[in-house]
Amino acid sequence: MIKKVNKQSSDRVKVTFVLPEEHPYEGEVSVVGDFNDWTPGAHRFVRRSNQTYSTNVLLPEDARYAFRYYSEEDGWINEEEADDFEPNGYGTTNCVVTT
Repeated sequence: MIKKVNKQSSDRVKVTFVLPEEHPYEGEVSVVGDFNDWTPGAHRFVRRSNQTYSTNVLLPEDARYAFRYYSEEDGWINEEEADDFEPNGYGTTNCVVTT
């Protein structure tokens, strides 16, 4: 799931990527994409008090970013509720979030 909140008096949008408590992925999971040079671990999912796992990224408004989730054990994972999808240069599909 993806949640978006416009930051007041700012041209930034807080994008929260959320995995459910019972997600099937093993090991450390992070969101990687254009906004962090596709670096695993830069935005790790953290367990919250409501038992979900989430991470936040502050992004400029009116932009489009390719991303995927990455698990050390399971590899690349797509977010089913992404705003869009696009082919990448590796024969698979990236997710897209728009702000």
